[in-house]
Amino acid sequence: MEENNQQEFEQHEPEQQEFEQEQPEQQEQEEQEVIERDSDVLVDLRNVNVYQGERIVVENVSLEVRKGELVFLMGRTGSGKSSLLKILYADLPFNGDSGYVLGFELSDIRRKEIPTLRRKLGMIFQDFQLLTDRTVQENLYFVLKATGWKNKQAMDERVVEVMTTVGLPDKLEKMPHQLSGGEQQKVVIARALLNHPDLILADEPTGNLDPISSEEVMNTIIALKEQGITILMATHDLMVTEKFASRTLWFNNGKVQDNRP
Repeated sequence: MEENNQQEFEQHEPEQQEFEQEQPEQQEQEEQEVIERDSDVLVDLRNVNVYQGERIVVENVSLEVRKGELVFLMGRTGSGKSSLLKILYADLPFNGDSGYVLGFELSDIRRKEIPTLRRKLGMIFQDFQLLTDRTVQENLYFVLKATGWKNKQAMDERVVEVMTTVGLPDKLEKMPHQLSGGEQQKVVIARALLNHPDLILADEPTGNLDPISSEEVMNTIIALKEQGITILMATHDLMVTEKFASRTLWFNNGKVQDNRP
């Protein structure tokens, strides 16, 4: 059962019929508007509406995310932050003018392309989603094997590398329950780094942590940003945006305000 939870991000198939519909061949050949983008642009959304069920919670979201940015999505629970992240990894249907993510256009992405998009992303979940009956090392091996790694030495080296990056190289043989909440979240960050993602999506990564653990996790995220890794992070924790100043998108009353100059 837990193994199924672990595979959800890689294998989950959207239930909405929009992803199942293929565009007719003739329609594919029609001329479409060409949008010129800088090669540093990883995400470019234009007039996107965010739904929860049939209720619109945010409308006309337009934003651009460039390589190396750390962008906070700040707002109350239910304001649409997590739903926007789900749109970015094609877990919710796209509704808007244009939705460019890592070379894919979400408005016409095909079902068979979704796993490829997701392999270019790293996901950090609030509730960890670690396999509780396996060691940290086995959790990381599971992801590598599921994404096509076969060479044992290469896997060993990559596991040690990402665990060193998050400051836990001595925790490989530990079971998840033997780790603190902050340590478990650092393992989740290490897991997100395994396949050298172009973009990390973090959904409330400090939401279940005490203040000290939260700060430790944020220091790890800031260190990744300083290494040039691009991160979009949803949070409702004002302490995070006040202490770790960065570009912030404020979700409030169905609108998004960007504090970028």
